[in-house]
Amino acid sequence: MQVQSVPLGSVTIGPRSWSDGTVRSIRRAERLVRQTRAGRSAACSRPRSCSAAAGSSPEDAAETGADKTRAQECGQSRDSVRKNKMSRPQTTGVTFPAGFQRTSGVPFPSSSLREQCAESSASVAVDYMRRVREVEVQLRRQAGRVTEEGVRLQRERGHVERMLLSIRTSLTVNRRSSEGRARRPHTAETESDGADYLLLCEKRELAELKQNLEGVLGATLTQLQALGVSSRRLLDCAAERAHVLELLPHSGSAGGYSTTAHTSTKTDPIGPFTPECKQVLESSTQTVKQSQLLRENIRRMLTGAISRQKAAHRSVNDGLVKKIAETVSLQQNLTVTSAAARQAMFRKQREINCIRHSHDRAQGPEYSGDILSREKLNRPVVQVYQRHPGTQLPEAAQLIQGSVLLRRHRQASEGELVRLQRTCLQLLDDLHGKTAAAQVDAAVVRMRRQQVDKRAMPTFLQQGAL
Repeated sequence: MQVQSVPLGSVTIGPRSWSDGTVRSIRRAERLVRQTRAGRSAACSRPRSCSAAAGSSPEDAAETGADKTRAQECGQSRDSVRKNKMSRPQTTGVTFPAGFQRTSGVPFPSSSLREQCAESSASVAVDYMRRVREVEVQLRRQAGRVTEEGVRLQRERGHVERMLLSIRTSLTVNRRSSEGRARRPHTAETESDGADYLLLCEKRELAELKQNLEGVLGATLTQLQALGVSSRRLLDCAAERAHVLELLPHSGSAGGYSTTAHTSTKTDPIGPFTPECKQVLESSTQTVKQSQLLRENIRRMLTGAISRQKAAHRSVNDGLVKKIAETVSLQQNLTVTSAAARQAMFRKQREINCIRHSHDRAQGPEYSGDILSREKLNRPVVQVYQRHPGTQLPEAAQLIQGSVLLRRHRQASEGELVRLQRTCLQLLDDLHGKTAAAQVDAAVVRMRRQQVDKRAMPTFLQQGAL
């Protein structure tokens, strides 16, 4: 219902103040009616009163000019609305952005306002769900990367454990080698030598490698726990984000393209990408980087440990082989020397026999009846020769001196024979000791070569250590 002004009379009977007050009240009421939503369209369409225009004051004239301007604007707005209705396609709902106010000339909302608001809310909710789906997919993909990194680190952990098992086996072989070399027969063979020093160096090298790998294994276990915690946090955040995705199809918009290009990096405590999600993603990325650095360090340490273990094992084996060669060389020299000593001992025994026989012959017969007449000192020639003083024959003195010399030479030869016999026995004993020591060292080398398992570590790690 439109409100129309009643034309005022041009002839006044009462006092001027009485009519002016009434006119001002009427003008004020009309102005208030025009300012309301119900009377705006009527103000745009109704004609101005001639009487009102005639009896208006300067203020009323300004108000009248404003009303004319407002009427022109209303006419233009109607034309634009009509043109928009003619050109714009009809939609089932209208989305009202934040801070939007309706400025239509219609005094009351249309009958489809509730449907339009519901559809607008649904579009806002679906858009939020799709952005949450992008964040959830990003979280789950990051969780997949963390899980994959955990699998790789677990594989490296297996390599470290196998390397530790190999080092423990090498330590056992080293201990058995030392115990085996302690069973060498002779006292001189059990003294510390270069092979024992190499075994001690190998033991220290293996102990250091074992300590380093145990430290790396502890760091690996700690990193695996960190990866597990990061994966659980990512999955928990993804599950928490997925609480609003029950009505969204699984083959939604977030499944066919990369989420990193569409997911906003701006955090919002009440938005799809919360600060907790950002913190979890950043911490998981840092954890993955640390795991990658740890895997590279483990690979370098394993390669270095394999090369050092092989070098120590090879040096000990080479030292033992060299020791065996030296022992065999000494064994051969001892065999030759013992044979020469035995031959000299036989010669000395024959010489002693000859000296004893000569000494016995120089002593003469055991009975005086066996002395020949020409050997007796009371034979006629000797008696006639000794009739003058100072004519003593040197026969007796020479016999006594020769007998003493032969006895001394026989005693010296017997002493030399005893020394030769003792030396020969020592050579034979040393020869037996060298033979047993060479056998022990050869058994140790065979044991070390048999106990080494070349399949303990992967081939690519062994090739990298070469």
